[in-house]
Amino acid sequence: MKVARSPILYLLLSILLIHTSCSKREKITDLSQLAGKEFAVPTGTVADKLVLSKIPDAQFKYFNSVLDACMAVKAGKADAAAYDEPILKNIAGKNPGLRVLEEPITVDNYGFAVQLDNVELKNAIDEVIMELRSTGGYDAMLARWLPKEGLPGQMPAIPTDGTNGILKLGTAAITEPFSFVDGSQQIVGLDIEIASLVAQKLGMELKVVNMDFGAMIPALISGKVDMIAACITITEERAQSVLFSNPYYIGGISALVKE
Repeated sequence: MKVARSPILYLLLSILLIHTSCSKREKITDLSQLAGKEFAVPTGTVADKLVLSKIPDAQFKYFNSVLDACMAVKAGKADAAAYDEPILKNIAGKNPGLRVLEEPITVDNYGFAVQLDNVELKNAIDEVIMELRSTGGYDAMLARWLPKEGLPGQMPAIPTDGTNGILKLGTAAITEPFSFVDGSQQIVGLDIEIASLVAQKLGMELKVVNMDFGAMIPALISGKVDMIAACITITEERAQSVLFSNPYYIGGISALVKE
């Protein structure tokens, strides 16, 4: 005898299976709990390799963007998302129910980069960063771009007169809150604010050139831009081709989990 299969029954069973699968995930409060767990990571990044350097038995699911990876965690499709700590904090601040674990997976320094022989520009960047730290301006900048909750603040007006020419900044405006396109279609962010202050210090006009992340170092080496910044990690390999500023942010790869 054939038994009629109700579409409604199939739907209810599917919902039950999904709910059961999601509910099995352990509540994560510490990085040590992520051994053998599933990480959501953006395709085409080295986030998975960096996770494996500390959690060798980690499993991975791949997504088109870091936001998609974080939303997968919120939906219970993965135990954690792994990516640059400030970018994860930015997403968590705008999406209640998510948080970034305090212990990082890796620790990295972020910096601006200039051509190897452009010591003068490197020194100007370092001086601006040092001045910001000594006056409290850096803390105000972090509070503006990396609030614990809500959206990043507005880009402050930083006038530059251009008396001494144009300073070209190469960036990848997909690294919110360091460099991104705001609601008025302007490229703003922590890196852009620092670069604007450097241009102001040098009496130059800042011109922001948006490009793919992988194109930034070649553009700098060829002279198409004067400096680059977009949440760039300072590494020994990169330092063979470009001259880095002093670090202006200590970050690295972290894990985002459900609250």
